[in-house]
Amino acid sequence: MNDQKLKKPELLCPAGSAPALDAAIEGGANAIYLGGTAMNARIHAGNFTPVALREAVKKAHAYGVKIYLTLNTLVTDYELPAFLEAAWDASEAGVDALIVADIGGAVAIHRAIPDLELHASTQMSGHNSEMAKQLQSLGFSRMVAAREISEENLKLLLQNSPIETELFVHGALCVCHSGQCLFSSMVGGRSGNRGECAQPCRLPYGNGSYPLSLKDLSLANHIPKLISLGVSSLKIEGRMKSPEYVRDVTAVFRRLLDEERAANAREMQILTDAFSRQGFTDGYFTGKLDSSMLGVRREADKESSRRVLSFAGLAKKVELDLAAKICREKPATMTLKNGDLTVTVSGEVPQAAKTAPLTKEDVVRSLSRMGGTPYQIANATVTVDEGVMLPISRLNDLRRRAVEALDRAQMPPKRERLPITWHTETPAPKDCRTARFYRPEQITQQARDYFERIFLPLDVYAPLADGVVLPAVIFDGEIPKVRRQLQLAKEQGAKWALVGNLGYLKLAQDAGLTPVGDYRLNITNRESAAFYRSLGLEDPVLSPELTLPQLRDIGGGSQTIVYGRIPLMTLERCISKSKDGCRLCEQGKQVLIDRKGAVFPVLREQDHRNIVYNSLPTAMPDRMDQLAKYQIRSWHFLFSVETPEEVDSVIRAYQKGMPLGRQVRRIGS
Repeated sequence: MNDQKLKKPELLCPAGSAPALDAAIEGGANAIYLGGTAMNARIHAGNFTPVALREAVKKAHAYGVKIYLTLNTLVTDYELPAFLEAAWDASEAGVDALIVADIGGAVAIHRAIPDLELHASTQMSGHNSEMAKQLQSLGFSRMVAAREISEENLKLLLQNSPIETELFVHGALCVCHSGQCLFSSMVGGRSGNRGECAQPCRLPYGNGSYPLSLKDLSLANHIPKLISLGVSSLKIEGRMKSPEYVRDVTAVFRRLLDEERAANAREMQILTDAFSRQGFTDGYFTGKLDSSMLGVRREADKESSRRVLSFAGLAKKVELDLAAKICREKPATMTLKNGDLTVTVSGEVPQAAKTAPLTKEDVVRSLSRMGGTPYQIANATVTVDEGVMLPISRLNDLRRRAVEALDRAQMPPKRERLPITWHTETPAPKDCRTARFYRPEQITQQARDYFERIFLPLDVYAPLADGVVLPAVIFDGEIPKVRRQLQLAKEQGAKWALVGNLGYLKLAQDAGLTPVGDYRLNITNRESAAFYRSLGLEDPVLSPELTLPQLRDIGGGSQTIVYGRIPLMTLERCISKSKDGCRLCEQGKQVLIDRKGAVFPVLREQDHRNIVYNSLPTAMPDRMDQLAKYQIRSWHFLFSVETPEEVDSVIRAYQKGMPLGRQVRRIGS
């Protein structure tokens, strides 16, 4: 967006508690993002109750700082009304925007509160300009870009996006693309998409190494470049971090932005002391995707953080201009000016003084007492007629009302709430069996007879299948190649495209393929399913995190994964790449082995990304009664590491309603 290049990016800082909020203000934040007590992806942070949120907004706005509330988890049908109420409460509290991850929830908010600004959370997996264009049509004004984006792809995104782009510039890195991690959920029962991540990426694997634990991100050395590219907002991660971390990191980036320069050695040391995992990485931004990105939190790192000076509280004050008039036969007036904002209040008419008349000094002293407010008086202009008197209590009341008027004037205007009707009607359920395979050799004759639709990855598509699976990630720089591949697949007979990202919908449609919603869309409620169907997506595959009752509640023309190793992580870098190349990756023999001996296959996807698959397949062939009970009639199968013989044995098990004869994972009830 060319007009954004005329101004410096916003500095957006985290606050997981009230002291951290103060620390962000003290450090020089332009905006602060924080969470309420529910439905945010850092549910174990201190967070803010409704009362505390109102106070936080009031305080931040006094300092000219915006507040964005995170409602960035997936929500179920049961939770949607409460989700909308949380959005309305936030609007009433005066927040400047919501950061949202659930597409159905976002659409509902925009229908009910159209004037409330929406930002697309990084959990939405927004990483290209096609996604940004779709989001604009839904009422979003900003997209948080994927942390994995390179400088080249960021430039393309900024050139083509019709909305603002927010970019993480410092803090912890998830090794998996945001919104696509199911590791904690599938293996440990704690959903990262629901704010409960157990961080399996920080654990050792195999020989005790940490192949999934990344150093923290820092783009402190790239600030001039980010300014010149036109990024709208630079975001610091850390809602689980201490006030000291927030204060110090914010202060460093404030200086770098103000002075439009890269960090020096001293500033990098301040960032390191605040928090690091063996230093920092900028590997995604620079394209250096190697083992130098890996790091763990060492004892030496913890010791450095313990030496950081404690945060003593918010000392910064907002300087105001004061003007007051105490004149005969006229109500007393007091005016406060904060920058371009001016408020004036009136009080009582002063009386004739019988003994001690008011002096200018009396009035200035009384009206300048800002106490525990964020304000202090920088300049005072007072007019007092001779021989008048006004009780000090009345002057104090005048001051109190002036401060209250200023606080109100700094809040956004009240927003209108429109009535909303929830989607209750869904297409009639239908019997359908579809499958995706990792490679063409797995597709047996029995599979071709059993499945109504068969999908293959776009880069290995063959006419054995009648549909393609679009890659998990398609940056702007990859779109031309994907367009060519889609066109070739269409010419070879492909009819369908399994689409796992809102930004890919038009790519499939432009190629003449019918889009089918993949599980990566994270559909967990009827609103999301109805939205995607309205865009032309057919038979969406629902989130594998849902239970049988939740799958039933969405129902309709949706599909359920009833078999397969669920992909747990989408990794931008190859985990086995070394100076000798990627032999294991090329041969399809990469695995992760956890501390309990569970083996997780790791397969290569288009352009060398890695996909980590679950150690156990989800399987329900001997639970047909449960599938029938919950009206789950449209089945989707995922085949990854299975041999052709194993593919046929799985099909036979479902045909006969027999168990697979090995350990499996079940869909929860």
